[in-house]
Amino acid sequence: MAGFGVGWPWLLDCSRHRRGFAAEEKVSWLETYRGFVYRWEVDHNDHLTVAYYLARVADAGLGLLEALGLGPAYMKRSGRGCVTSDCYVRYQRELRVGDILHIESGVIRAERDTLVLGHKVFNSENGEVCTTVEQSVRHVDLKRRAAARLTPAQRRVAEGRHVLWDGPPREQRPRPRGLAGFRQTARDTVEPSELDVFGQSGLAHYIHRFSAANGHAIAAFGMTPGYQREQRRGFSTFEFQLAIGGALCPGDPVRVQSALLHVGTSSLRLLHVMSNERNGERVATLEQLGVHLDMDARKSTPLSDELRARARAVLVSP
Repeated sequence: MAGFGVGWPWLLDCSRHRRGFAAEEKVSWLETYRGFVYRWEVDHNDHLTVAYYLARVADAGLGLLEALGLGPAYMKRSGRGCVTSDCYVRYQRELRVGDILHIESGVIRAERDTLVLGHKVFNSENGEVCTTVEQSVRHVDLKRRAAARLTPAQRRVAEGRHVLWDGPPREQRPRPRGLAGFRQTARDTVEPSELDVFGQSGLAHYIHRFSAANGHAIAAFGMTPGYQREQRRGFSTFEFQLAIGGALCPGDPVRVQSALLHVGTSSLRLLHVMSNERNGERVATLEQLGVHLDMDARKSTPLSDELRARARAVLVSP
């Protein structure tokens, strides 16, 4: 993954003053994950695959919800829980096999039935921020999947974990209204092993499907696996805008359709749409931005004129 932005050192004590803020603006970050990058989690770009970032974000989110009194025990007792509805992810530095990492989390804001959680993924060796995530979780009745208002007491507890968020702002970009010109890029069936604590397919499994879809989408204009192996090139994601509108359960047939929306000097923007084929429900969308990666230099490199022309030939207009 190409290096975007500038990292900064952090103390491992999660309750501290941030540089540049007045002393009274104390923020209490909670460590919600600590772990390691295993070899089997590394993809063909030789770094931690995006689905496993999201697996760790899901763990971090559950850790923070537990601290807020909204964890699995609350779910079992009340029949309500906080399920992910949106994630804005900015990948700034890559994590590679053997790297150690940890995540610190806090509440960006509390709304009527939604909490927006902020997560920062750190390389524990050098303290650099690798990834920032804004995760929106919606408080729902788990049987009816209908929104349930947070109580004033729940909101007060969440506000007690408020952090001053300085992650990069989200850019809203135009998207196609329909699916004309989209390609069939992934199709499979949800397995029982995918289930999370909410009894539905876990966050990482949505991303595994979108990653497979991306491979087919970029192969359509020449960024095939063979091209990437021969030329020592890859596709490195630097931004996700993920929206989840429906649950996937064991046995559900899943389809992903994808379109290339923008081609830059080295960058590409794609939109993936995931549907439940049984009922046609749109369950998730992912806007994915990435760069043409030089695998040896570990940085972005321009697309060739030929490859750029082929990519532009399959563009779908917003």
